[in-house]
Amino acid sequence: MDGGSGLNIIYAETLDAMGIDRSCIWPTRAPFHGIIPRKQAMPLGQIDLPITFGNSTYYRTKTLTFKVVGFHGTYHTILGHPCYTKFMVVPNYTYLKLKMPCPCAVITIGTSFQCAYECKVECCEHATTIVASKELVVIREEVIEEAPDTKWLVRSFEPAKGTKEVLIEERHRHGAGLYFAP
Repeated sequence: MDGGSGLNIIYAETLDAMGIDRSCIWPTRAPFHGIIPRKQAMPLGQIDLPITFGNSTYYRTKTLTFKVVGFHGTYHTILGHPCYTKFMVVPNYTYLKLKMPCPCAVITIGTSFQCAYECKVECCEHATTIVASKELVVIREEVIEEAPDTKWLVRSFEPAKGTKEVLIEERHRHGAGLYFAP
């Protein structure tokens, strides 16, 4: 699960391995960002799938919408904020646990540190492969072309002309200001 992702993502190869026909994917024209640095990714489409957490005694099932992507990843799927919200998940990254309520108990999902380590190694190997690829050369060239103009870099905070200071809280000796441009 990725608490920083605003999407639930599933790889096309995962759907193939599950035996789900690609005709179940419905089209979408909304690209997303953050998977490939400085590039947008265009999904193959979207699919709704029922997801169950728990065991035969205590479980929860909800239907989640996934963006289906056609490139290779090191995971089967990425569960993001939509999943966290729908299942009311509370993650603990230190202990590699997820907790969520169900009507009679709290469901705890976890993994071993060994499994997490093996996944991390696989991710690093995948990243090394991408770094060595020709595609990265193209990405680097685009990043250099899109580099920010150094004239516009701000070295310190100064309110823009015409801003108005609004005191947020008076209890502090050095009142924090919130600045709004008119």
